Amino acid sequence: MDLERAKVHEADACLVLANKYCPDPDAEDAANIMRVISIKNYSDDIRVIIQLMQYHNKAYLLNIPSWDWKQGDDVICLAELKLGFIAQSCLAPGFSTMMANLFAMRSGEPSDDMQAWQNDYIQGTGCEMYTETLSPTFTGMTFSQASELCFVKLKLLLLAVEVRPDDGGDTKISINPRGSKIPANTVGFFIAQSAEEVKRAWYYCKACHEDVKNENQIKKCKCKNFIGGMMVHSVLKSQQIGQHITTDGKPVQPNGVAASKPGLQPAPSVVAKTGTPLKKNVSMKEESAPDIFQENPRPPIRQDPMRNGHPVIVPMTPDFDFEKTEMKYDSTGMFHWTPARSIDDCILDRNQAAMTVLNGHVVVCLFAHSDSPLIGLRNLVMPLRASNFHFHELKHVVIVGAVDYIKREWKTLQNLPKISVLNGSPLSRADLRAVNVNLCDMCVILSAKVPSNDDPTLADKEAILASLNIKAMTFGDVVTNMDSMGDSKDALNNMGDTSVKRQGPIYGTNVPMITELVNDSNVQFLDQDDDDDPDTELYLTQPFACGTAFAVSVLDSLMSTTYFNQNALTLIRSLITGGATPELEIILAEGAGLRGGYSTPDTLANRDRCRVGQISLSDGPLATFGEGRKYQDLFVASLRNYGMLCIGLYRLRDATLTAVDATSKRYVITNPPFDFGLLPTDQVFVFIHWNKRQSTSL
Repeated sequence: MDLERAKVHEADACLVLANKYCPDPDAEDAANIMRVISIKNYSDDIRVIIQLMQYHNKAYLLNIPSWDWKQGDDVICLAELKLGFIAQSCLAPGFSTMMANLFAMRSGEPSDDMQAWQNDYIQGTGCEMYTETLSPTFTGMTFSQASELCFVKLKLLLLAVEVRPDDGGDTKISINPRGSKIPANTVGFFIAQSAEEVKRAWYYCKACHEDVKNENQIKKCKCKNFIGGMMVHSVLKSQQIGQHITTDGKPVQPNGVAASKPGLQPAPSVVAKTGTPLKKNVSMKEESAPDIFQENPRPPIRQDPMRNGHPVIVPMTPDFDFEKTEMKYDSTGMFHWTPARSIDDCILDRNQAAMTVLNGHVVVCLFAHSDSPLIGLRNLVMPLRASNFHFHELKHVVIVGAVDYIKREWKTLQNLPKISVLNGSPLSRADLRAVNVNLCDMCVILSAKVPSNDDPTLADKEAILASLNIKAMTFGDVVTNMDSMGDSKDALNNMGDTSVKRQGPIYGTNVPMITELVNDSNVQFLDQDDDDDPDTELYLTQPFACGTAFAVSVLDSLMSTTYFNQNALTLIRSLITGGATPELEIILAEGAGLRGGYSTPDTLANRDRCRVGQISLSDGPLATFGEGRKYQDLFVASLRNYGMLCIGLYRLRDATLTAVDATSKRYVITNPPFDFGLLPTDQVFVFIHWNKRQSTSL
């Protein structure tokens, strides 16, 4: 009756929202899944987008006969996305803030009343994710050529393209792909300020717009080639388009490749505001990106036999070859895998932890009762175990919390390598010192406890206390330099890896941290030195802008984003989950966890995909760009020389500092303008290719 009164059968879509503050997440999910069943029974062809609290409940949706993601049905799992965002921040601090702002649909207007850093940040919050079909001019280009053309000429950031497999299967979204040529009729994924800007990618015509200096003048043109291309575009298949367009004045073959020898054309000379052409001091390279830096140049580590009765993590011996082990990836080839281990084998007491040389790891401070609802720790660890990392690059994960609770989660964690558990309290300084929290790459503070309905301010009390406790700690020089961590002579292998620490920070305020909050307004208690008004929106607060706080409420806007653009959710999910696929979803829905698989050429090929990284401009081959150069120079050089796609900056809030000082906070700048000035202390968010040359078997 209610569905009939709401005229559901005439609706474009039905959105089912979850109560994120419910005392029983599983019961909330069950009720909402029953609502979906009811809606589908009434109108089986209506598009449904549902929010779920728990990842394991996604499996029940697959059992609904009329549920079809190909027709637009989709599920936004809050636990999966929240922990996925936090996991990516362990690899590139601040990335969770950047991605959350991309789908929040805000104006991003700077103001004279704000500080300079706030204006830089606000301008980036106005960026959103859009899709647009690439014009016929892009046919036959590599992704790097197309991305450079879009950025230099059209002032657009091209992130990814939709790729249709040769076997005619479902389309896949490929982020910063390398090697392959762009076929006609390809859909691109862009970061831009408005949908109107993205139209330039469809309007761009080489014959008419090559000499246009102002990107705003790139409008729909009337030349014969373009009109012919548009007509063909609407009625013919991709392979037929090539017969009707030209590239660089030469005919294009039906397969979309130019008849002449393909190559990167010199980028048009774009004049900066000063009136001087940008310098071209970068050699043009394409297809084969050179060795990129090791994301984590500290020595590879493995679990060594007992030393004095305690497990110790030591540098790996060179003759140990992980590529030759029988099963080291899951059956899809997307994640590292290990035979199931008992949790007892991974539990450390305080003394064992103190004897273990932990450095560059991830500390997870977890507050939970033995009967707290499961939060799905697998969603936090799996992105950190993606197969596009080499085994020695994986960051050890140390969970500090109640073992009784972690035992209930262990079934989903037992096949993931490099996990240790300390049975202790995140509020205990002794436990935190034992796991070397001052030497970690990221400290994640989570709570699985059900928030009380009495006072929302108290919902985050443990997380806030733990955060302030760590910041108040001081550390001596407890770790001496290890010989095996000496400076590498290969500059590329040390390409600004910000995670290398020879000596831990002295003060707890220097420890990289991200705190999950239930209540947005509690963000005011995380930073004692900020002057944020208690009524300030979360995205405008200093902890969120700096990437040190995350709240599940920012995921609400993803519902409307998914409604308007289903592909946006697919892209975001592939970015933050480390490569979860529909095939993997079906495997996990079985309830048996990750399955190991023998490596085949097909599964090994799945390693060759992009991941998020962070590059420093203070040293390495890109250091010259920190000396007063423009962002466009860095963008073009990174793409041509290393195949890296720059998407933003992580800048010190106090720009007057000339040296990298961990006590100073950084903030996120999403997709800076092309003429944005760079500083030597800047760090750059990049999508970086998997480096196959580090693999000994290839």
